[in-house]
Amino acid sequence: MTTFNELGLSPELLQSINNMGFEEATPIQRDTIPTALKGTDLIGQAQTGTGKTAAFGIPLIEKMDTRSRFVQGIVLAPTRELAVQVAEELNKIGQFKGIKTLPIYGGQSIVRQIKALKNGPHIVVGTPGRVQDHINRKTLKLENVHTVVLDEADEMLNMGFVEDIEKILENVPTERHTMLFSATMPKQIQNLAAKFMKDVLLIKVKASEMTVKNIEQEYVEVKERQKFDALCRFMDIHSPELAIVFGRTKRRVDELSEALSKRGYSAEGIHGDLPQAKRDKVLRAFKNNTIEVLVATDVAARGLDISGVSHVYNFDIPQDPESYVHRIGRTGRAGKTGYALTFITPREIDHLYTIEKITKRKMVKRSIPSVSEAMEGQQQITLEKLMEVVEEDNFSGYKQTAVELLEENDSVTLLAAALKLLTKEPDTTPVNLTDEPPLSVKKRRPNNRFSDRRRSSGGKREGGGGRDRRSGFSKGDRSGSREGGSRSGGRDQSYRSQKRVREDFKNRG
Repeated sequence: MTTFNELGLSPELLQSINNMGFEEATPIQRDTIPTALKGTDLIGQAQTGTGKTAAFGIPLIEKMDTRSRFVQGIVLAPTRELAVQVAEELNKIGQFKGIKTLPIYGGQSIVRQIKALKNGPHIVVGTPGRVQDHINRKTLKLENVHTVVLDEADEMLNMGFVEDIEKILENVPTERHTMLFSATMPKQIQNLAAKFMKDVLLIKVKASEMTVKNIEQEYVEVKERQKFDALCRFMDIHSPELAIVFGRTKRRVDELSEALSKRGYSAEGIHGDLPQAKRDKVLRAFKNNTIEVLVATDVAARGLDISGVSHVYNFDIPQDPESYVHRIGRTGRAGKTGYALTFITPREIDHLYTIEKITKRKMVKRSIPSVSEAMEGQQQITLEKLMEVVEEDNFSGYKQTAVELLEENDSVTLLAAALKLLTKEPDTTPVNLTDEPPLSVKKRRPNNRFSDRRRSSGGKREGGGGRDRRSGFSKGDRSGSREGGSRSGGRDQSYRSQKRVREDFKNRG
């Protein structure tokens, strides 16, 4: 166990952290904060729910000069929701240090944002498109930025932001501190790091530390065309308070949400192509319990802070174990027990084994419930609700009507009719879903460490020539130094170092 008092933080930050209720550092915070305070470029491989915002936010805020009215730090995030969420948490972390963080994103008045930028925020958290828009308008100047954070980098690349990100990084001073956080490590992330980062250190949360312990995890093996009926039967038995159903594609989400609505479930879907106003409306309804089922793609669900989710259904198995952990982490929060059910087609069973191996957690196999079992489940739920009303003893206004009904009908007939009226019977309305092809089986390459954790160098960069970000190599004299360590060997050593970095990336696949 590592406490924040052991990380050498300022009294102002410790006061903020204490006020926020943080007691001990999470694994990603424990490993990231000391390294980031030295100014070392790093990649943190972690998903939402591991405390990564504080992992990069604490060192980011610790380095802020509160006397300056220039933007000193910039955080890029894939969605408006995540940008707002990160900005709110950074403001809480920096409250006693006097740090001002401003979120900027599409869908909000740019005039209002320009006015807010003139007030001199220390940190800007924004979506790549809107940040690039402000740079083009010259309403956001980055020449004083010393720290850049790319949050949910894999999702930003999946959403097509790679060109915006590269242009933004080209507008930030070459001598800077860069932190990149990503749940997965695709080729594009490796290329981005090789191009824009220097002497990168990879910090990865171990699979055992990523797995949420208080989540009951099960799976069902089912043919593609039987998936939807199976989902409905499980939901009839579980009767979730709030549930998230994950689909692999935008088309799948649209079809699933429409099909669930036809079957009588209160469901809405969100994905990347949905207009911002519609996304906000759906999420607000889900958080307020106006709808009971949210159907989402991985991209749309990134960064959503929704409490009270009782069930997660993986209608389509995710591509990789990290995405699986990210999905199921939506339930079982705040000490509550959660439930996750994954649907596997026969040709995808190897992906299940891979997830179990990486997370070191066996899933329990379930059989598909029958229609009668689903009916029994709904009857049991109705009976429990009825008994709750009886225990509350708050129905005196209905007793006279009950007496009158009993004069003409026997009690068993009346109670059976009431149960039938209150019970949601399985709906067999026909629906058509487009078949999704099963995931192909890919051979996993060995996970080599990206960088030796026992390095001696660290601290703020100084001296040396400029750096050619496109090639990944430095120009001019390479005999510059870092505080707390030295480096020698000139250009040849630099070349070998960069070559090793790329080989390590290549080995990670």
